[in-house]
Formats: sequence, C-alpha cells, structure tokens
Amino acid sequence: MKKRLHSPVARFLIAVAVIAAGIALYRQLYMAAPEQQYRLQVVEKGDVAQVVSANGTINPVTLVNVGTQVSGTVKKLYVDFNSKVEQGQVLLELDDALLAAQQKQSLANVQSANATLELTTANETRMRNLYTQEYVSRQELDTAIQAKKAAEAQLQLASATVEKDRANLAYSVIRSPVSGVVVDRSVDVGQTVAASLQTPTLFKIAQDLSKMQIHASFAEADIGSIRIGHKAHFTVDAFPGRHFQGEVMQVRLNPTIQQNVVTYDVVVNVDNPEQILLPGMTAYVSITVAERKGVLLLSNAALRFKPSASGNQKRGGAHPGGKANGSPAKPEQGAFPGKVYVLEQGGLVPVSLSTGITDNRNTEIIGGEIKAGDQVVVGEALASDNAQGSSSPLRMRF
Repeated sequence: MKKRLHSPVARFLIAVAVIAAGIALYRQLYMAAPEQQYRLQVVEKGDVAQVVSANGTINPVTLVNVGTQVSGTVKKLYVDFNSKVEQGQVLLELDDALLAAQQKQSLANVQSANATLELTTANETRMRNLYTQEYVSRQELDTAIQAKKAAEAQLQLASATVEKDRANLAYSVIRSPVSGVVVDRSVDVGQTVAASLQTPTLFKIAQDLSKMQIHASFAEADIGSIRIGHKAHFTVDAFPGRHFQGEVMQVRLNPTIQQNVVTYDVVVNVDNPEQILLPGMTAYVSITVAERKGVLLLSNAALRFKPSASGNQKRGGAHPGGKANGSPAKPEQGAFPGKVYVLEQGGLVPVSLSTGITDNRNTEIIGGEIKAGDQVVVGEALASDNAQGSSSPLRMRF
C-alpha cells in the first residue's frame, strides 16, 4: 500500500488535483463578476447633522462663597449641607467674647475722651474771660483753644473705634447674603477660623439650582464653528437613559493650554426644573453646528475606499450625466473635494465630487457627478467575507 502512494503515478495525480483546486479557487476569487467582488451602496437622500463634542462640568449659575471678616471659634451652626436658606438668615455664630471686650474698652475710651473734652472746654472759657481782663497772654489763650480741639479729635477717634468694634461684633454672626441652597460647609463647631490676608470660606451657597450651566472645554479645531445660540445636547452618568438640552450662552476668549493642546471654555445654559442635575456632575456635550435636510448622502466608507493593485480599474471613461471621469468637480463654498468609485462596463471608474458636512458616518454631497440611485463601491467583498464570513453585498442605511 505504501509503495502505491509513493509511486510516480500517484504523485502526479496528487499534483494535478492540487493545481486544479488552486485554479478553481483563483477563478472563484478573482474571476468573479465585478458586482460580486465589491460591496455596493445606493446613494439616497436623507438628513445629516454635524456635531462637535466635549466633556464638561455642571455648575450653578451663581455660586456664592460665604466667608468671615473676623477671627474666632465657631460657637453655633444653624445650617448644614443641602439646607435651604433665605437672604439674611443666620448661618453661624463665632465666639464673641474678645470682640465684646474690645467694644467695652472702646466705650470706656469714649467716656475718657468726653471727660477730657469737658475739661478743656471749661479751661478755654476761663482763659477767654481772663484774656478779656488782660490777666493772661494771647499765647496762653491759644494753648487752651488748641487743647480743646485736640480733645474733640480724640473723642471722634474714640467714637470711630467704637463703631469699628461694633461692626466686628456684628460680623461674628454670619448671615446668608443670598437665598439658595447650601452645597458645601467647611467648618464645624469648635473650629477656629482666622481671617488674615485671605478670607476663609465657610459655606458655598447655590442661588438657584433650577438654572444650571455647563463649562465644557472644546478643542481649538472645533471652536470656530460654535456660535452663541447653538443648541446643545448632553448626557450624564447619573441618568444614562436620558438626554438633556441646553443652549450655548458664551464662548470664552481665554484659552487653556495643557501639553501644547489649546482648548476654550464654552458655557451652556441648562434648565433644571426637576433639580436632578447636581453641581459637579460630568456632562458629555454635543453641539449641533450644521444641519442639512433632504440632501444626497454618501457613506464615509465610499470616500475612504481605494481599489487594490489587482482591482479591475477603468480609466478615462465617461460617467452618465456628468463630465469625463477623473475631472475635478466644480468647487463650491464650504465644499471639500472627494472621489468615489462606481462599476461600469465591468470595471471601476473614479468619480469626482464635492462634499459638505459629515456626521462621521455619512457625508453630504453638494456637487459632482453622483445622483440619487447611483451605486458606489464601499469596499471589497473579499475583505467582507474574511471579516464577517459572508459574501453578500453590504447595503448601508441612512
């Protein structure tokens, strides 16, 4: 049996079978009809919108940092996180023992200055009477007048000190400057706060949580197409099934540069009637910068397709209803040149066209030799078979 397998006749028959199988496979792959070698797409009309995207943070429209102008130890707390407060409501009290003692000292200085003023006033009156009787000189009278004026100034200074100490004592009671919700509390009872060069922040109060803003950083490549009034759509991780809307309120001119990447802050106004959007949430923002309805649409795969070296490409033909193939389409404002391939007379024919906006899946056709109903090549069927295990042409949907 082994001798028969190794005989020349057997080896010849095996070689012939292998060659025949190779020829059959070659014919199946490379000699098939052009319609079976490529995946085609029918050009149709539809809607397309171009959007730019970025991540941002949700913030209240007005966030007030409440601090203190005097130092002291926290004696009482009247509010906590999420507390709703009204303008003028007491939030916190500091220990006012030192401030009250300082005010008492100032009041005592006022009494002393007042007594000095009474003495100098009586002395001036006496000196004037003696001067009229020529018992004292003019210099002595002027000295008495100057002493009275100095006592008056000293009384004013002591009174001003009393007013300052009274204000500091009032500042030991921290009140809310606005009506809103406490979103942050930075102190506890017994904690000492020191008001030095920088005022310490005790509370953060959001004035109105029904109106929010998103601060999103957009790349410089996208910022040129964003305008005030553009509609924005966004999602948040807390509500993955919901889509929220907003409107561009401001494009800030101040750039942010990190590792040679330039971004700009775009502020989006958001209505939050349910108050489910909370400060600090991450928002995934998409802004529609251009929109077209009822236009010719082409899959981006068709624009990316380039025939392989073994492809049956035909040059110099004429595509129906247009110019000679390979000739550039007439440029239009805001258009970008492009090229696709169609099947004609058993070969690939390049067709030039002008494209408009894109949604990264489909692209608007605004000029060229393509019309609705034409079939363009979006890929090779062999590549599709290897990737998907199917030889059926792929039809793209819009």
